[in-house]
Amino acid sequence: MLRTPLYEAHRKADARLVPFAGWEMPVQYRGVLDECRAVRGGAGLFDVSHMGRVRVRGEGALPFLQYLTVNDVSKLSPGGGEAQYSLLCRDAGGIIDDIIVYRLREHEFIVVVNASNRDKDLHWMQHHAVRREHLVLEDETPQTALIAVQGPQAVDLVDALSDREVAALPRFGLDESVVAGVQTVVARTGYTGEDGVELFCRAHEARALWQALVDKGGVPCGLGARDTLRLEAALPLYGHEMDEHTPPYEARLGWVVKTKKPGDFLGKNALTQLKNAPRHRVLVGLEMEGRGIPREGYPVHAESPDGATVGRVTSGTFSPQRSKGIALARVEAAHAADGTRLDVLIRDARHAACVVPLPFYKNV
Repeated sequence: MLRTPLYEAHRKADARLVPFAGWEMPVQYRGVLDECRAVRGGAGLFDVSHMGRVRVRGEGALPFLQYLTVNDVSKLSPGGGEAQYSLLCRDAGGIIDDIIVYRLREHEFIVVVNASNRDKDLHWMQHHAVRREHLVLEDETPQTALIAVQGPQAVDLVDALSDREVAALPRFGLDESVVAGVQTVVARTGYTGEDGVELFCRAHEARALWQALVDKGGVPCGLGARDTLRLEAALPLYGHEMDEHTPPYEARLGWVVKTKKPGDFLGKNALTQLKNAPRHRVLVGLEMEGRGIPREGYPVHAESPDGATVGRVTSGTFSPQRSKGIALARVEAAHAADGTRLDVLIRDARHAACVVPLPFYKNV
């Protein structure tokens, strides 16, 4: 079981630690609901050092990433300082992983991948880097740490500890900064539906940075709150809303795919055809009408005593913001319109739900 550089800090804070994607991670500290409220009302801290970080550099970095990803990397400022959400796709259009590409300088990038896919993604990148010149790939995950600071007070908190004006960063902007005496890359990104930043630093300095953020008022939060917050914001999670058998258009991620960007890219032909093809399955938001809590894998039925199965829940939870159960579900297109009434099968009993507009919660 792998441990992040902040493992001892989590133990000292009496976090509940659980296995996750091969790592021993904090699932909660003082409780999921309290931690969600801390993020929605203040500033929450998340150790996301388990996510993979691959540095891609050299004159061949831009054409390599342009070919590897579905978004248009050339749109990032040549001088660096910008990031972009993207996907790695197979030739048939299925999603290998969702990623963020950070451009530090003209020929230098950091690609952040999901912890569960780190080895797979690294192998995929290395495979397609063979015989490419002026290109270096480095897995920096063991030598670095990543801390997310999220919430309406998050930017001010980091700004007060930084030698740069963090508040001036635009959404998906980034800069190199010294925060609490620690050299960092500060990026205005996150996975909670709130404003905030993510801080890249060297592994041996992570604990000092974490403690400074806690001392300034940041509330440590675990993976449980992170999952609830991202679901309220209707942000997809790999292995739930997307996988290698799911094209971006069935995961509400068609906006990421730039089929007309310069040059070829992996999956271009299949994705170009799928873009204009009829949608047989659609990812929708469900809000429960009673007290039932939907969970991943629960069947979704058409509303009637003998209604057929029309889909399945991909992610579900209790929403503190809505005070009821919510879910993302992939359903047949004929049952995807807002206002459609459906049933979710929970422990052999049907519970009424309604298709609602997404996201369930929006702040940024």
